Amino acid sequence: MERFYDPKGIEEKWYDFWEKESLFNADIDIDKKPYTILIPPPNVTGILTVGHVLNMELQDIMIRWKRMQGYAALWLPGADHAGIATQNEVEKELMKEGKSRHDLGREKFIEKVWEWKEIYEQRILTQLKRLGSSCDWRRKRFTLDKGLSRAVQEVFCRLYEKGLIYKGNYIINYCPRCKTAISNDEVEHIEIKGSLYYIKYPVEGKKGFLTVATTRPETMLGDTALAYHPGDKRFKPYKNKRIVIPIIGRKIKIIEDDFVDPKFGTGLVKVTPAHDANDFEISKRHNLDVIFVIDSEGKMTEEAGKYKGMDRFNARKALIGDLKEMGLLKKVTEHTYSVGHCYRCDTIIEPYLSEQWFVKMKPLAEKAIEVVKRGDIAFHLPRWKKVYFHWLENVRDWCISRQLWWGHRIPVWYCEKCNEFFVSVEKPEKCGKCGSCEFKQDENVLDTWFSSWLWPFSTFGWPDETEELNYFYPTDTLITGWDIIFLWVARMIMASLEFTGKIPFKDVYFNGMVRDEKRVKLSKSLGNSPDPLDLIKEFGADALRIGLLFITPEGQDVLFSKERIEVGRNFANKIWNAARFILTTIEKEGIEIKDQVVEPETKEGEWILSKLQKLNNEITSLLRHYRFNDVAKTLYEFFWHEFCDWYLEMIKPIIKQGDKKINQNICSVMTQAMKTLLKLLHPFMPFITEEIYQRLPHSEKSIMVSTWPTSEKGFIKRDIEKEFELLKEIIMALRNIRGEMSIPPKRPSPCIITSSKSSSLDWLSPYEIYIKELAKVDSLTIESTIKKPPFSASWVVGDMEIYVPLKGLIDIEIEKERLTKEIKKLEKESVLLDKKLANSKFLKKAPKEVVEKTEKKRTDFLSKIERLQKNLTSLVEVKKDEQKNKEKKS
Repeated sequence: MERFYDPKGIEEKWYDFWEKESLFNADIDIDKKPYTILIPPPNVTGILTVGHVLNMELQDIMIRWKRMQGYAALWLPGADHAGIATQNEVEKELMKEGKSRHDLGREKFIEKVWEWKEIYEQRILTQLKRLGSSCDWRRKRFTLDKGLSRAVQEVFCRLYEKGLIYKGNYIINYCPRCKTAISNDEVEHIEIKGSLYYIKYPVEGKKGFLTVATTRPETMLGDTALAYHPGDKRFKPYKNKRIVIPIIGRKIKIIEDDFVDPKFGTGLVKVTPAHDANDFEISKRHNLDVIFVIDSEGKMTEEAGKYKGMDRFNARKALIGDLKEMGLLKKVTEHTYSVGHCYRCDTIIEPYLSEQWFVKMKPLAEKAIEVVKRGDIAFHLPRWKKVYFHWLENVRDWCISRQLWWGHRIPVWYCEKCNEFFVSVEKPEKCGKCGSCEFKQDENVLDTWFSSWLWPFSTFGWPDETEELNYFYPTDTLITGWDIIFLWVARMIMASLEFTGKIPFKDVYFNGMVRDEKRVKLSKSLGNSPDPLDLIKEFGADALRIGLLFITPEGQDVLFSKERIEVGRNFANKIWNAARFILTTIEKEGIEIKDQVVEPETKEGEWILSKLQKLNNEITSLLRHYRFNDVAKTLYEFFWHEFCDWYLEMIKPIIKQGDKKINQNICSVMTQAMKTLLKLLHPFMPFITEEIYQRLPHSEKSIMVSTWPTSEKGFIKRDIEKEFELLKEIIMALRNIRGEMSIPPKRPSPCIITSSKSSSLDWLSPYEIYIKELAKVDSLTIESTIKKPPFSASWVVGDMEIYVPLKGLIDIEIEKERLTKEIKKLEKESVLLDKKLANSKFLKKAPKEVVEKTEKKRTDFLSKIERLQKNLTSLVEVKKDEQKNKEKKS
């Protein structure tokens, strides 16, 4: 076996093998239970991020685990057409050539986007494969493919017929950069430090002014009223009076409305129906005019007078300057408030009155609330249910139309003669109103999420009743980020219940967000996410996968750095080295190992197989509860410490004894244990486990389709496990004594193990060889009621006392000096810890785990001081005895 693990060649070799052997494929099999995960389709807008890697890895873990448990495990892959994001990227490419999409025209532009999609989708697929993703690639779907397009059109038509889709004029969120409407859930609200402008409006026919506070003074030009709360007596005298809008001179009335907050600003608000959602509702109640002063590109319209053509923010600066000159700007104060930004390009959203298509969400939300409350769908962690319920209970209608070219064209047809519209999948043959045969399809496309919310069932052929739909749907598990709980998770539940009458999945696991060490989310746009392919090239896919899990607390955000992945690489190397030792030992002994279960004939063999039964149950239980971080840590600790540090070290002295029969058994048990661990590790580290598994005796084609380990009662030996825990404590105690007393590493020491109870020593006899080999002991005495020998260090383990006579092993004077210094240092540090723990501010403000860690550190220091003090006393007594002996002789 090669001395060093080289992941590159191994990973490529085995992925090709898995694909060639069709091991990822999941087919309908009535003898197997289905287990289905649908990939959250990544956007075809470039490379995947480390955040995607974590999400994909967790899905692959579940699929590989269930496949090994005997399920028909389907992980269905795909990609999202990502309307706004993809169109933006292609438009950027065109801009480099000095062109716009309008230069190409709609048809040619869409062809260009399809070309772009093919290139970038392939890059994403390459990344997924390099990561080890075991998807059934035969079933790959795209949210804009023919099948999904049919499902989208069918859903639109059904919802319209049911009265759940409607067209209307409403204030929507409009992105001037992307030039499209976006839904409320696609708006990112960011707190900014801005200004509150107090503007004086002249009262018609009087000398006085009324002052209004606003954060958006440029919209003043579109005001059609001022409003105050009916209970606000300050403005009662002005009811139905008129004021003059500064600069443009338009006269508007003063009205009462319950919406107004008397405590905000001056208690008087400006009403701009075309550019504020709340103002639009006020305008409907009072039949006010609607005047547009900002257009769809974020520029001032003709209604804005001399500011026409200016960018909205430049117009703000110019307007404020003019108001100052006119003496109509009373004051400007700092004001922190939330501003909506486009989730794709970070442009500040413009509230804009526009005719759009909407879905009524309240009727769909009721059932979606009910299934989660009833427990039909479980959220991991459960805390996300509260967030989910809050959103659905306050859900607003969904604006689904987008002013884009890339996407699902809205299945609405307008008669070119009379403008009557018809909703249908196919173009109508004849207008039912005027008889014309000329139709034009709606220019807008549907929101990307309108196809994504159908993902769980449209991917299996819905609206047709396919065999795949009946077998693989509902799916089992959804693994996704918490940031799209509204955009996607809730909507999928609503759509699935509405169109199939079934829940889309049984469990939802929300993985944390991957952030950099400054706690900023890793993203392509910010440039702080390395290309996963570069990380795989540097560390290997297995190291990246397990390394990420080590730093992923359950459901919490992940702080990523390349250094953290090194832990994963070190672990992969440890596994490789353990395998090398096993295979080299088998080869040296000339032993033939068969692929069969054997009964252990040595103590350490009984112990490791007994421990593995508990590990099998523990890992299975943790996976069942999506405790990925705990699984990774448990496997790491067991493999590195129990298996390598203890078990493999313990077999070495037994093998040295040269008993062929015993060595045959040891090698068989060792192989058996290694194969079990490889199987448990496989979902997490698929490549290295396959490589080693193929070098060991095996009957299955691949570890991927081998049987998942289960606990076998016959191997459980609780008494042996208890004895080994004590044995390990004895060996650790001897190692600690050697370290604390500075016994040279190569020099063996004598050891005495004694107890007042002889029964406490009866079990030790078979374990002497392990103590001698692992604790560097040359002479071992196990006997009850032995008194502590002079000049010896001691340790207590249970009812046993352990003594190490030090005479001839160390220099007494040097050791006395060293121990004295060490004790003083520990006492000083202990005092500092005492002060810290006596500090009420520290106890109140520090996290519970930090306080507990500090308390443990103090306890450990005190315990160590006590031990060192005993050892120092022992040395002092020896020195006194030597002095007395000298005096007697003289």
